[in-house]
Amino acid sequence: MWVAAVQLNSTPDMDRNLVRARALIAEAASQGAQLIALPEHFAYLGPEDRNHPAVQPLDGPLVSEFREIARKLQVFLLLGSFPELAAPGSLPFNTSVLLSPQGDILACYRKMHLFDVDLAQGPSYRESRVVQGGTALAVTPLPGTPFTAGLAICYDLRFPELFRALSGEKADLLLLPAAFTLTTGRDHWEVLVRARAIENLAYVIAPNQWGQHSPGRLSCGRSLIVDPWGLILAQAPDGEGVIYARLDHERLQRLRRELPCLNHRRLP
Repeated sequence: MWVAAVQLNSTPDMDRNLVRARALIAEAASQGAQLIALPEHFAYLGPEDRNHPAVQPLDGPLVSEFREIARKLQVFLLLGSFPELAAPGSLPFNTSVLLSPQGDILACYRKMHLFDVDLAQGPSYRESRVVQGGTALAVTPLPGTPFTAGLAICYDLRFPELFRALSGEKADLLLLPAAFTLTTGRDHWEVLVRARAIENLAYVIAPNQWGQHSPGRLSCGRSLIVDPWGLILAQAPDGEGVIYARLDHERLQRLRRELPCLNHRRLP
């Protein structure tokens, strides 16, 4: 399966962000990508705000538009994340949505681990002030392909037990949209993405945000597609753009037979 990860530099200008997302999705589809993944907060990335224009219900205009794009281009499309309005008066979820080539919603994942940190060499973040955490895994077969996708978002990357739970539900393709900070990402991003691939003998598609989004908010970029052996199949340079790789399910199955560590797991 030929796949693509889109690297964006989203800003508080939602119209501009959506223009760039549409253009890069179209570019990836024109290159034959069957699955195209956008990063976290693809539609809006600015000051933390509960009421910005991307806060919408799952059946709102944002998801509806991209359902039509997926159907028109006949691709699997990962909407990296947007703030999903679940109920009036409550905090939204940070939600990732996987769409089928028919424009159907295959899976929704609401980010479990919220980024509340105080970085000595960087800014403080309090994601829990503006979104609420989810509680459920999201795993789905990709119809017409041999792959089963498991969904996670950004800070989830630091919690290997989540990814082991996804592989326990038969996921062999891990989708990890992110807006990984420059402060932590320059040292941790690649190492952790490759570790999650190796530990679970799974492909990982990790589209990341890049560059400065608003004052004090920067992402590290270097979007990745990694194979089950931890080898980097594609890595994005600085800037917006698309990276591509071919996923080989037969290779994945062979590696899992030769190194059956998923079957050897023991708990104390």
